[in-house]
Amino acid sequence: MKRVFSLLEKTWLGTPIRFTWQKTSGNYLAVTGADHIVKIFDRHGQKRSEINLLGNCVAMDWDKDGDILAVIAEKSSCIYLWDANTNKTSQLDSGMRDQMSFLLWSKIGSFLAVGTVKGNLLIYNRQTSRKIPVLGKHTKKITCGCWNAENLLALGGEDKMITVSNQEGDTIRQTPVKSEPSDMQFSMMKTDDRTFAAENTISVVVGKKTLFLFNLNEPDSPIDLEFQQRYGSIVCYSWYGDGYIMIGFSRGIFVVISTHIQEIGQEIFQAHDHKDSLTSIAVSQTLNKAATCGDSCIKIHDLAELKDMYAIINLDDENKGLGTLSWTDDGQLLALSTQRGSLHVFLTKLPILGDTCSTRIAYLTSLLEVTVANPVEGELPITVSVDLEPNFVAVGLYHLAVGMNNRAWFYVLGENGKSKSSGTVKKLKDVEYLGTVTSVCLHSDYAAALFEGKVQLHLTGVIQYFYIEDWQFVTDYRHPVGVKKIFPDPNGTRLVFIDEKSNGYVYCPVNDATYEIPDFSPTIKGVLWENWPMDKGVFIAYDDDKVHTYVFHKDTIQGSKVILAGGTKVPFSHKPLLLHNGELTCQTQSGKINNICLSTHSFLGSLKDKRTNDLREMLTQALMLKRILNDQTAWNELGRACLHHMEVEFAIRVYRAIGNVGIVMSLEQIKGIEDYNLLAGHLAVFTNDFNLAQDLYLASSCPVAALEEHDEVCLAGVAQMSIRMGDIRRGVNQALKHPSRVLKRDCGAILENMKQYSEAAQLYEKGLYYDKAASVYIRCKNWAKVGELLPHVSSPKIHLQYAKAKEADGRYKEAVVAYETAKQWNSVIRISLDHLNNPEKAVSIVRETQSLDGAKMVARFFLQLGDYGSAIQFLVMSKCNNEAFTLAQQHNKMEIYADIISSEDSTNEDYQSIALYFEGEKRHFQAGKFFLLCGQYSRALKHFLKCPSSEDNAAIEMAIET
Repeated sequence: MKRVFSLLEKTWLGTPIRFTWQKTSGNYLAVTGADHIVKIFDRHGQKRSEINLLGNCVAMDWDKDGDILAVIAEKSSCIYLWDANTNKTSQLDSGMRDQMSFLLWSKIGSFLAVGTVKGNLLIYNRQTSRKIPVLGKHTKKITCGCWNAENLLALGGEDKMITVSNQEGDTIRQTPVKSEPSDMQFSMMKTDDRTFAAENTISVVVGKKTLFLFNLNEPDSPIDLEFQQRYGSIVCYSWYGDGYIMIGFSRGIFVVISTHIQEIGQEIFQAHDHKDSLTSIAVSQTLNKAATCGDSCIKIHDLAELKDMYAIINLDDENKGLGTLSWTDDGQLLALSTQRGSLHVFLTKLPILGDTCSTRIAYLTSLLEVTVANPVEGELPITVSVDLEPNFVAVGLYHLAVGMNNRAWFYVLGENGKSKSSGTVKKLKDVEYLGTVTSVCLHSDYAAALFEGKVQLHLTGVIQYFYIEDWQFVTDYRHPVGVKKIFPDPNGTRLVFIDEKSNGYVYCPVNDATYEIPDFSPTIKGVLWENWPMDKGVFIAYDDDKVHTYVFHKDTIQGSKVILAGGTKVPFSHKPLLLHNGELTCQTQSGKINNICLSTHSFLGSLKDKRTNDLREMLTQALMLKRILNDQTAWNELGRACLHHMEVEFAIRVYRAIGNVGIVMSLEQIKGIEDYNLLAGHLAVFTNDFNLAQDLYLASSCPVAALEEHDEVCLAGVAQMSIRMGDIRRGVNQALKHPSRVLKRDCGAILENMKQYSEAAQLYEKGLYYDKAASVYIRCKNWAKVGELLPHVSSPKIHLQYAKAKEADGRYKEAVVAYETAKQWNSVIRISLDHLNNPEKAVSIVRETQSLDGAKMVARFFLQLGDYGSAIQFLVMSKCNNEAFTLAQQHNKMEIYADIISSEDSTNEDYQSIALYFEGEKRHFQAGKFFLLCGQYSRALKHFLKCPSSEDNAAIEMAIET
């Protein structure tokens, strides 16, 4: 974790300082010491303003939006208000005659509460300028307080009282405490009822020894939590997550407790983070991290796994002790004050901003620092200091651009984009655009900015290629729906675009053709093309969790197409920046880069560092020496791949290497053919794909080749023309006699368009296009024929339609078979239970498929039969543990429920519920067993020791294990 800046003012030395981050944005930090001045710094450590006070600052707080900082001071009856938007300070006369001691803005609205040393209260509404004085709210000094989201104000004072008031100052609750309260917070206790989400619980430290919990809905039942004396006094605490509280103690220990009524008083987690002392804790729910400080270091834990240490920051120069920790709301910055009067700010999360140009990458390495590097070419990194925190970064051959909102700053990187030191990086200029810039792309001479749908990308489904040298558009492609993002390859000859339906396509401007990308996830955030010259058609599409590798094959016997090669998981918070030879360079939140090898390229191994010419020479030698694989099947597979990709010369070399003279001679005869379709037709014949070969021959400049292969093509034309002219019977008979499957398919399609469904289905069936035949038979409601074809049909959709029809007719056995083929397991389970009285089949399917809905249906079936044990089992399988527990309670089947839960991967809450049930039933062995499973060892041991003599041996063994 990087230190952003440190503040050490002479007037602060030797005295503790007080500070507070601006809420929401965290752009400002207000700091004060014993110098009667509040100094306001920006997030980079630059002083922006200051507020002069009559005495020492007593309290200060930002309003909920971070617009206004309110300050109260000794020897003054005024409230100082600093406006972050205008950088001006105003004074508000409190009208209070006694010294103010407490100040706090509300969470909702614009209410400011101010307390005094004599217990009086002022509520100021900044929106209406209304001031409500409340005399005698407390009898002594008000020392602490908090607002909740419903604008209730809780206050504590030296009179050892807690009061709860509404925004008008009316007291609606009050309760005494044993000692002086401090550190008061509103939150929500953990309950079984998750729908009730109001902040109804006040927590307060009493006498620095106990934590007092006061639930407004149960005012007569407050909870006073005491802790072990060896922990020391309570320093501070913080609520987080689902009703958990982290508490820091003076002797270096912090503990985590749950506020669930059944868990109160139990420590969920404990750590001795600091040997001698702990001075503060801070929790960032945005980052899901917790920080503690003490003994000249800060330790940061992950809230999801507290035992794992995320980071340690050592501050060996702070020998007088540390002070208070505080995060910004966005979790980016963590501030720490010290006892000697200094303040340090650390960067904990960095926005992931980066860009690439060929193999050069630019990425954010600090809030005001961008690094340009070229790890592939081995160039030294260039560090560029920028004036403002950017929200976009772009890099080109010779320039760097950074910017935010509608402005961009451009820097010259040096000759050929290379620089040996940051000193040669010069700011070129800054540009102000007419709208908020979404992204910028850099050319050697030009910069293009995308803002509000203008410049290169129009959100109207249009993609245009603009040729800079001629200063004109050269292509214009119109997509049926809007285009959201485009990702051109390094040469600009292809691009990937994502449309408004989140579908992905490859567009080739040379032939104005688009190719849909298969299995394209709607969560895809970006695309990177491979920069290695040998893999020009390779690109990746990435989201937050995974990288998908695709390959665009331009020349295959089936035409151009995109295939999915595989996927690779990426670590958390890694943003891909550059792809080169299967190695993915990613940017992390820490401002560093990390390289990941794609799983689709793991075969490369030691070949990564070889040049293109070296690889070509290695392949030539391997073919001559037959050293690739001494396996005829593997060589034939390589040859077929060459044929598929129309690599005729390479295929000749492969088949010559394995001695296949016949195919070598055939390939030699056709290798000079320039007609794409004719060449592809010949290669399709070599791969035994005769139907494809015929289609390609017919589309070629020499369709006579198709006649040479099938001398009945004329008859096929007669069949098609007869159907088109209305002589359907003759055309169908001709097509049925013809050997070509393709003709039957084409004639069937013509008939289908003419709504002659029966004849179309007949031709599809004879042509062995069973899915198409069944689909057309469904359209004409010929369910008998559909049933005959089902064994040959692969489409689950057709099986599903057939199953629904049979179910509607009451033919449940046939429906079940079709539902099974369509893999509609829940429907199979439902019919087996409701109509076929076959629970054995339903149970078998549920166990095999682990269907949650299916398990619920089986559970309901057994519940109706009164078989509560089986019902409990399937309720647990369907993750309905609460219903299963209730059913076990009602019907005295807790032993069955307990056995099932023991064999499942269950939560501590499930184990604890069972343990509490057995505890109430005085069944000590079972209670001890489940207290042991949920980690409550002391309670488990207590019950094992209470077991009757009949269970002594087992209980003693369990007690020893505990």
